[in-house]
Amino acid sequence: MESWLKLSGAVGLDDLELADFPVTGRGVRALRRFKKGERILTIPCGVLWTVEHAFADPLLGPALRSARPPLSVEDILATYILFIRSRESGYDGLRSHVAALPTSYSSSIFFSKDELEVCAGTSLYTITKQLDRSIDDDYRALVVGVLAQHRDLLPLDKFTIEDYKWALCTVWSRAMDFALPDGNSIRLLAPFADMLNHSSEVKPCHVYDVSSGNLSVLAGKDYEAGDQAFISYGPIPNSRLLRLYGFVVPGNPDDSYDLVLATHPNAPFFEQKHKLWVSAGLDSTCTIPLTLTDPLPKNVLRYLRIQRSDESDLAVIAFRQINATDEKISDSNEVEVLQFLIESFSHLLDSFGTQLEKLEEQLAEGVYSPGGNAWAAAHVSLGEQRVLRLARKRAEDLLSAVESRSGNVRGSLSALARCANCEKVPAQYMLCGRCKAVAYCGRTCQVAHYKEHKAICRATASKSGSGMK
Repeated sequence: MESWLKLSGAVGLDDLELADFPVTGRGVRALRRFKKGERILTIPCGVLWTVEHAFADPLLGPALRSARPPLSVEDILATYILFIRSRESGYDGLRSHVAALPTSYSSSIFFSKDELEVCAGTSLYTITKQLDRSIDDDYRALVVGVLAQHRDLLPLDKFTIEDYKWALCTVWSRAMDFALPDGNSIRLLAPFADMLNHSSEVKPCHVYDVSSGNLSVLAGKDYEAGDQAFISYGPIPNSRLLRLYGFVVPGNPDDSYDLVLATHPNAPFFEQKHKLWVSAGLDSTCTIPLTLTDPLPKNVLRYLRIQRSDESDLAVIAFRQINATDEKISDSNEVEVLQFLIESFSHLLDSFGTQLEKLEEQLAEGVYSPGGNAWAAAHVSLGEQRVLRLARKRAEDLLSAVESRSGNVRGSLSALARCANCEKVPAQYMLCGRCKAVAYCGRTCQVAHYKEHKAICRATASKSGSGMK
């Protein structure tokens, strides 16, 4: 592969080599010192795996273009990879890259039932189940729309569903995505560059040059000769790392939980609420990530304050012209929102197959083989449960603060509404004109209570600055 790439114009391969590392497995080793930001590798446009190159292939291109409905980018690239792998001659360069690819992957779609059950309750568990079904459907559509129409070119014995899943994982784990200046995007695979492993210690350091079409990799940090060189996939939680790339980072600081909030269009006052969501930069259905550093984002409260608003709350918003996204609408609304969140988080946590403390105990005791599928699934579950527990604790703290404030107000109003002399609760009451701190049934009780109240009244009025001097 390296010889082909050099002949094709790749730059930097003399200073790098493929190597096996203890934890990450196959990766790229630096053969000399690199400074952070230095260009360490350039892969030319002509050898990249892209949709454009697949369509331009004289054999495969016509088959891909004939597909109705058109294939997705993932399916085009997956079919392109399998086509090259199936060829017994020609395409020597691309075939050398395919030969260097892993023969199997540890993405969650390849987990056994028992392995996947370790992360029951997580978003990964749900998405993996959905992926299993969608992959079966997509494969059947690929067979009907393309493979069955071109059996000589794309023999079914080399395009089985297991082959298709392998090719999809190749795309998921090795493709790079870039936004283009015209608003479009490009997904590509870059031979050799796709052997670089991920590290959260470096910033994203791969660059696509729109003018040349080349892919370059910069040093994400200083490297000494012998060090493993890395790229960064960005801040990705373990659930996504395991689903797409087949690994996890224990104690991942980027772990998160995607909270989905939705409201049915037939819900009361939906149109009015929808306008408020839009004005707040939200929609009637929102997916909001909860993270370890921000377990209860403002957007969650913004959404639910609007969703839980009744007619009087909506009237308050309209009358006060408040931004319902940034401040509470009323104590009752805020309490309802926070109670709903606490109940929802508790329900989500209860749905996990193995609770946090038990998972931690099992990992410490070596119940799951380190680096294995069940071990990785356990770390996904740990991360999501930690985020949800932090989110619930945050909601509980906010609820306690609201109830404490509203309780003090209710207590003050209750005391104020009771006559200080006879202790009855009148239909109407009058406040002490000086201190405004006590109430009476009327003038008779106020006069009767004056001797007892006089000293307190003067002190209260003096401290508050109210009353007449």
